[in-house]
Amino acid sequence: MFHLKAVVILIFVVAGTFACLNSKPERYRIADSKTYEASLFRQHCSICHGPEGDGKTLTDGKVIPSLRQGDLKRRTRPEIFQQISDGGNGMTPFRPQLTDREINTLADLVHDNLRR
Repeated sequence: MFHLKAVVILIFVVAGTFACLNSKPERYRIADSKTYEASLFRQHCSICHGPEGDGKTLTDGKVIPSLRQGDLKRRTRPEIFQQISDGGNGMTPFRPQLTDREINTLADLVHDNLRR
């Protein structure tokens, strides 16, 4: 009887461990978030990068990159800050519109939440 219980417990432990190893973290959803950073993203970034930061292709064929995958996913936090602040590669600089605190907040959002 003891061996049967031990085997059942072992099966549950192995199955639970396997499930945890194979599960992906839940995707951060900007639309569902009530945070300040999500609000900033919706107000300043979503018009170009899309409501969830997935990017899009404009009617003229210009591609707005995804913030969740591709080359931008590998950017460091300081690089993200600089891109938001100074713009470039077709992106408008946001330093004239946002404070350093707001740019830092958006850089943290992109770096920490959108790249999962």
